[in-house]
Parts: sequence; C-alpha cells; structure tokens
Amino acid sequence: MIRPIIAYGDPILKKKAAIININESNDLTSLIDDMWETMYNAKGVGIAAPQIGVSKSIFVADFSFFEEEENFKSEELINMQQVFINPEIISEAGEDFIYPEGCLSIPNISENVVRKSIIKIKFIDQFFVSHEMHCSGIIARVIQHEHDHLNGLLFTDKLSYKTRKLIKKELNLISNGDIDLNYDMKFCK
Repeated sequence: MIRPIIAYGDPILKKKAAIININESNDLTSLIDDMWETMYNAKGVGIAAPQIGVSKSIFVADFSFFEEEENFKSEELINMQQVFINPEIISEAGEDFIYPEGCLSIPNISENVVRKSIIKIKFIDQFFVSHEMHCSGIIARVIQHEHDHLNGLLFTDKLSYKTRKLIKKELNLISNGDIDLNYDMKFCK
C-alpha cells in the first residue's frame, strides 16, 4: 500500500526511532512492502519508516539506481534492494565525500552534504538474518542518509547555517504543504 510521505516539519522526523524487537515482531512484511511501494511511487532510492509515519528502526534502499556510478561497488551489497532492520553504523572512515543529497520528505531541494566515504554497518535483514558489511562511496552515503532518519536527523541538519538560511523559505513552503508534487505527502500544519 502506498502511504503518504511525512513532510519536513513533522515532529516524527526529528524523533529517534524505536528499536524493533524481532522476537516480538510477528510480521514486518506489510510494513516493508509499504515502504518499497511508497519509495518507488515517489521515485526514491531509499526510505526510512519514520518517513511514512512509523517510528521504527528500519529502512529500505535500492542501489540499482547507482550502478553506473564510478564508485559503485556491487560486491559490497547483499542485495541491490536491501532491508536494514535495527541498523548500527559501527565506524565511519575515509575521505570526506561531498555529494548533492535530496530527500522524499524535503522535495525539490538538493544540497551538497559532506559525509565520510567508508562505513561499516551491522543490521538485520527482512529474514531476520544478521549482517555486517563494509560500504563505500554512494552506497555508504545512501545508508548514512537513511540511518540519520532513524536518529531524527535530516540532511538539512548537516548544512551550514548560511545554506540553511538560504533555503528557509523553501523549507517553510514544504512544511506548510505549499508545493506541487507527483506523490502524496502528509503535512504538519
């Protein structure tokens, strides 16, 4: 089921997501299916549960969008389409990697964000199998971006004060629902 994406300004996007108790979690299948459907409908690369109004520690990402990128290393992935439950970034290393980021919760805005180029992450997949992997480049960036959502951080939080001030008007328009989109959003008014 396609769900509305929570827009910038909603408090759920600034809240730390709850860890999922996989022993008590009977069925995440419908949530995961909804996340995939919602993400693809909005033409996204990744989406975190808080972005569809569910404060749980899970995100999904489809890395196939970046297959042609110079720094894309598919051997780092378990699947091109990956589910990350209770992810934990263990380490961040390497050079600073600057790349323009956007967000389904902050449509029509893209800004350069600095992130580390290499990460090590551990997580549980949709089959409740634990994984630990090293990622670099664009894969690391997407994971860091979605992981931030689970900690109540948005890419705009990583921008300079000057840049945030320059986009403040656009952010207010998003928060107020005063934008044209080709996907459903839920606005906090």
